[in-house]
Amino acid sequence: MKAKLETISNLFEDKEIRSVWDSEKEEYYFSVVDVINALTESKIPKRYWTDLKRKLENEGSQLYENIVQLKMKSLKDGKFYNTDVLDTKGIFRLIESVPSPKAEPFKLWLANLGSERIDEVFDPEIAINRAVEYYRRKGYDDEWIKIRLNGIVDRFKLTDTWKEGGITKPLEYALLTNEIYKGWSGMTASEYKKVKGLRKENLRDNMTEIEVALTNIGEIATKDIAKEEHPRGLKENLNVAKRGGGVAKGARDLYEKETRKSAISKSNSLNYKYIDEELIEDKK
Repeated sequence: MKAKLETISNLFEDKEIRSVWDSEKEEYYFSVVDVINALTESKIPKRYWTDLKRKLENEGSQLYENIVQLKMKSLKDGKFYNTDVLDTKGIFRLIESVPSPKAEPFKLWLANLGSERIDEVFDPEIAINRAVEYYRRKGYDDEWIKIRLNGIVDRFKLTDTWKEGGITKPLEYALLTNEIYKGWSGMTASEYKKVKGLRKENLRDNMTEIEVALTNIGEIATKDIAKEEHPRGLKENLNVAKRGGGVAKGARDLYEKETRKSAISKSNSLNYKYIDEELIEDKK
């Protein structure tokens, strides 16, 4: 079976949905006209989209405000043209706006997703079971899954400790996490993802057992040091995060000395390969 990139494009089966990856925003953008073509019976999907876009503009829809134009290769002549695109959330909102019988299965699918999340509120074990089954289907063994889930719990303990130290902004969490990664791997999270050939995928889900273990050691050490010293603010916590990453670096050095192999792996769990296309953005 041909490997597929696991994005919204898979929902449309044999219909080709052009997409472009924005590495800075870590987001996919999908051709709106391609989605309209897949959802409707319109013989001229461009005209259908023009009419719908005008309607959204007149209504003051937020969806209209989120439309971006990127250069995409034409399926007809292979040349690049300005094309209206939306990110994943925007495409889902677009589907809900299309009055077409073909859109109904997608709307039902979205509704089922919402229902599943509500069920998980009442019974959190459902979410845990779903995660374990997902990892198994992806080919992870139970030992890796156990280490990964323990790491998730430890991560929560760390972020709770950071909150106690006055860390509240997402950017601050990202900076602290990068400091831990740099401490033991020499790379930020985004640099590490590039080594593994990742984009939107979760970095830790594409780590080997030793990589996950070293990440966990760095975060546990950071938490324990912070619990002992009670750092306040970003600057003090960055220092602690660097030291926590250093603890994991010591473990990495010992591992590599004894095994005579690198703890850093370029391998990932993807069953597809990316083909890069230039991202060119124009004003709407």
